[in-house]
Amino acid sequence: MAILEAVKIHKSYGNKFTKQEVLKGIDLRIAKGEFVSIMGASGSGKTTLLNVLSSIDRVSHGSIKIEDTEITGRKEKKLAEFRKHHLGFIFQEYNLLDTLTVKENILLPLSISKVPRKEALTRFEALAKDLGILEIADKYPNEISGGQKQRTSAARAFVHQPSIIFADEPTGALDSKSASDLLNKLSELNEKRSSTIAMVTHDPVAASYCTRVIFIKDGQIYTQLTKGEQSRQTFFKDIMKTQGVLGGVQDEY
Repeated sequence: MAILEAVKIHKSYGNKFTKQEVLKGIDLRIAKGEFVSIMGASGSGKTTLLNVLSSIDRVSHGSIKIEDTEITGRKEKKLAEFRKHHLGFIFQEYNLLDTLTVKENILLPLSISKVPRKEALTRFEALAKDLGILEIADKYPNEISGGQKQRTSAARAFVHQPSIIFADEPTGALDSKSASDLLNKLSELNEKRSSTIAMVTHDPVAASYCTRVIFIKDGQIYTQLTKGEQSRQTFFKDIMKTQGVLGGVQDEY
């Protein structure tokens, strides 16, 4: 079952004199329960692709459906309502509210959606336990580490049980141990809850935790790798080989 289906996605910037075509007719399906990574060299379009798939930006042409709901062309008010119920986001810079505790930050999406308090607390406790942050529930963001902030951000993304979670370089601001801790937790949640995750990353180690890696080159899908039954270490080597063919990956617009 496809949670997300994108057909002939085009994205351009500028006018007819300065037009820059970033995405050039991408077709993409993400099935329920997949943990997908999007990789590519600087300027390849991977971040732009994530932005249009997640409704942060709008396509120039093409169709994007999430849970069989067409999101392209929707008015902003309806799109915002759709995001609130169906999409989760994990950003590189955490985006936590400094005036709220860890617990309050995580519960915020449920408060906005008016989920009953008892159910909200049940969801919070289960997620906080799974992500190893239950003991810091009453601390504020300035009192916890970067790794703990990002796991709080992840809990906030998962707590309203969205159709799909979009992660934009979620390990970019973390040290290697904190990054590994987060990726292990995301992988566990993906398996335990059949959560669907689409993640942009420049890091082949991060990508090796996924079930599928999509490589973007010049605004098109260049190739894809599926992990299958192979070990993460073997999958990492395959990713590195493909990345080498593409000339490496760097940060991009």
